[in-house]
Amino acid sequence: MKLPVSELLVHFLERLGVRYIFGVPGSHILPVYDALYDSPIRTVLAKHEQGAAFMAGGHARASGGVGACITTAGPGATNLVTGIASAYADHLPVIAITGEAPTHIFGKGGLQESSGEGGSVDQVALFAGITRYHKLVERTDYLPNVLIQAAKHLLSDTPGPVVLSIPYNVQKERVDASLLEQISFARPAALSMVAGQHIEQSLALIEEAQRPLIIAGYGCLRSGGRDALGRISRRLNIPVTSSLKAKGAVDERSPLSLGSLGVTSGGYAMRYLRDEADLVFVLGASFNERTSYVWDQTLLAGKMLIQVDNNAQQLEKVFRADLAVQADLGAYLRALDTAAEARHIAAKAPPDIAAFIAAAQARTDAAGETIFDEKFDHVRAFYAWLEKKFPDGLVMFDDNIVFAQNFYRVSARDRFHPNTGISSLGHAIPAAIGAGCAVREPLFAIIGDGGFHMCAMEIMTAINYKIPLNVVLFNNSTMGLIRKNQHHLYQDRFIDCDFSNPDYALLAQSFGIRHSRVEHAQDLAKLEVLDFRGAVNLIEVMIARDAYPNYSSRR
Repeated sequence: MKLPVSELLVHFLERLGVRYIFGVPGSHILPVYDALYDSPIRTVLAKHEQGAAFMAGGHARASGGVGACITTAGPGATNLVTGIASAYADHLPVIAITGEAPTHIFGKGGLQESSGEGGSVDQVALFAGITRYHKLVERTDYLPNVLIQAAKHLLSDTPGPVVLSIPYNVQKERVDASLLEQISFARPAALSMVAGQHIEQSLALIEEAQRPLIIAGYGCLRSGGRDALGRISRRLNIPVTSSLKAKGAVDERSPLSLGSLGVTSGGYAMRYLRDEADLVFVLGASFNERTSYVWDQTLLAGKMLIQVDNNAQQLEKVFRADLAVQADLGAYLRALDTAAEARHIAAKAPPDIAAFIAAAQARTDAAGETIFDEKFDHVRAFYAWLEKKFPDGLVMFDDNIVFAQNFYRVSARDRFHPNTGISSLGHAIPAAIGAGCAVREPLFAIIGDGGFHMCAMEIMTAINYKIPLNVVLFNNSTMGLIRKNQHHLYQDRFIDCDFSNPDYALLAQSFGIRHSRVEHAQDLAKLEVLDFRGAVNLIEVMIARDAYPNYSSRR
């Protein structure tokens, strides 16, 4: 049976497991939109293509499946770039379908042409460095191979974004429906076998150590190793800290949690790493700028190091390891847990973590190195209120990372998604909207007012599609990080950081949503009237413009 390429593409998306596709239509992509009309895939009209790409990424994060977005040619495609780059940095399986001018006008300067010919924008080159796979499909004879490659990269254990650009006339050409049978839509089996010698070597190092420390990275979450990690920590009495992206890899309210590691954290984990640990277990963490304290070589001086990662390129990228293991983290942790139980490995005797944290905090306070002074007490109180209000868990997309990193303890029931990757402003709201199509837990987007200005109209997307969302807006009328750096490093020579804000209560009223303002801790009582599970809310948290977190970004 023959069917148009546009319809085949939609069936391809269906077989990938796509249930929502986020985008903005244009004339060059209308054949695919028309095919979506009869598909079970639900379309979501974004206010901007960048928002659509962020929504697709948020959906991929929350669902564990493939996120999808769709745009027209020219500006539709170019507006995707930041969102696709974010998915690339975060290894998210996102497919973008873009239109293109008909092939017979390539090089002639057609409307929104992006073929790269005749001085037009080269759409393929534009995405070359930020995708796992990208293709301008000018003919149908190699379409099967294009879709095979797209599926392979989206469903791999190290996924990333795929961009397919389809000219208008190619979308309307007819191809055999059986073409889809050539494509494998099965996810590759995880590496379930872990070399026994690696488990034995790991256990030998653990038995030798007095005070081991686990640094959990995002690989622990992606691999499904969270439960095994928790069992190992409890069984062997080993404290755990995490990278920012893996915050909550173990319940941060548990007695063995040291919270997250990094330059913007309170420093408890770093003090334990530096002063107490003799063996460091790095599991699926890349030792990026934050986690490594800007690649401080003294952190691991004199310590044994075990590093495990499914990506060989991450092994010993920053620090030399005494044992480097390439393996699926989930399989490795389960095998290690089983072996530790069978061998009756004795539990360790670390210091009381609560007492250690209290003493570390006292030293920090005495040295005047506390990150947040009393100007942030109401922010601290807000996150404490969140913990109590949602004991059954919530989903949080966080652009304003430093507050949650220090104030919010991610429980086993929470899902915390920090804006890591390329750390683009304006990410949290659209990403949370994408996630809202996949989750039913209370959903929060945490964002500063600078980022809010970049994506505010996507709130109407949530309203239009009845996606419950709670937007927490930190209002200090400035680009906070920029002003902080200009204060600390540039002698208060403030330039292009301060701005005026609208009246957010009136803005919320114009959207038809509830608004609440928090200026002091006692204002939190006003939040109790909000419907956090079934409505869209705007919570404005006021912060003084000259209130700066006390940490050095070394910039």
